[in-house]
Amino acid sequence: QVQLAESGGGLVQAGGSLRLSCAASGLTFSRFGMAWFRQAPGKEREFVIAINPGGSTFVPDSLKGRFTISRDNAKNTVYLQMNNQKPEDTAVYYCAARPIVLSTLANDYVYWGPGTQVTVSS
Repeated sequence: QVQLAESGGGLVQAGGSLRLSCAASGLTFSRFGMAWFRQAPGKEREFVIAINPGGSTFVPDSLKGRFTISRDNAKNTVYLQMNNQKPEDTAVYYCAARPIVLSTLANDYVYWGPGTQVTVSS
C-alpha cells in the first residue's frame, strides 16, 4: 500500500521560511517523479514544483528564487524549501507521486498525501 505523508507545515510570518517533508512508502521511490501542489481556500489545486527521479526539477517562474525541491532516495523523502514566504503562499500543501517523470498536471499524479497546512501571516 502506497502512502505519502507530509510534515513540516505550520504558521510562519511573511519573509520567513519553512521546509516541508514528504515521506513515501510502498513504492520504488527512486522511480517516481515527485511534486508539490497547493490549494488555497476557494481556489483550485495549483502546481508548485516537481522533481524527476534523476533530480532535475521544474518550478514556475512565479516561484523561482523562493521555492526549491530536493529528494533523498535513500530516505524515500522529498523536501520543499520555501523562503521569503508571502501571505499568498497560505494553502494546504500536498505531496504527489507519479511513475518515471514529473508533470505539472494534477491529474497525471497517481498517489497523494493528505496535505499539510501552511499559513503565512502578514
